[in-house]
Amino acid sequence: MDAVFRALADPTRRELLDELFRQDGQSLNALAGRFDMTRVAVAKHLRVLEDAGVVVSDRRGREKLHFLNPVPIRLVHDRWVGKYTEPWAAGLTGLKRELEATVEKLFEIYIRTTPQQLWEAITDPTLRARYQFGARVESDWSIGSGYLVTHDGAPRPLVEGENLEVDPPRRLVQTFRATWSDDVAAQGTSRVTWEIEPVGDSCRLLVRHDQLPEDANPQIYGGWPMILSGLKTVLETGQELTTPGSLRYGSAR
Repeated sequence: MDAVFRALADPTRRELLDELFRQDGQSLNALAGRFDMTRVAVAKHLRVLEDAGVVVSDRRGREKLHFLNPVPIRLVHDRWVGKYTEPWAAGLTGLKRELEATVEKLFEIYIRTTPQQLWEAITDPTLRARYQFGARVESDWSIGSGYLVTHDGAPRPLVEGENLEVDPPRRLVQTFRATWSDDVAAQGTSRVTWEIEPVGDSCRLLVRHDQLPEDANPQIYGGWPMILSGLKTVLETGQELTTPGSLRYGSAR
């Protein structure tokens, strides 16, 4: 959290985050063209943001694109705001995030756990329900097999898709079709990639949600920061994290 606070203390870095909020997945050249400073200076600010985890870079050939990662900011909110306010306050910040619609979203988080334990938490239906608002995932986790995300309080599956790549405990690639309402179902199929990388006694988890339509309904990807924050809390403390999603859906289990 110290690194996040230091990164956000500089107004230029906050403007860079605002720029990525406006249009995610920008190159260094594109970002530098929007600021009255050298390309090197912008690169230094981006490095501070990457070190804090609030920006994630992804190389595409010779070009490196930068993405806003809201998970660390969500964790700061949960630690310093959520416990002092009523749940509706967190819902308002979630509304601001949900106004964003992009083609691709990246979410990064570091969790003190092993790759095997993290893989189990992603694929085990009981563990999944503890941090995904009571929703369970069902699959045999073979390549080409289907999967369903269901909730006891929902009249139909919430998400359905196919397992495209299954490489435990490193990588899971799935198609993703939200089905909890007719509106989101009409958005069609996107893709979610889970990438696990061991880092000392911890793991870096990168969730990439891409192949989204340009006018994607923000509900489709807006819950990832809460889900990943809940996953971190369950694995590191054994306790379940209270979020707007868990308050709204968890009681229906």
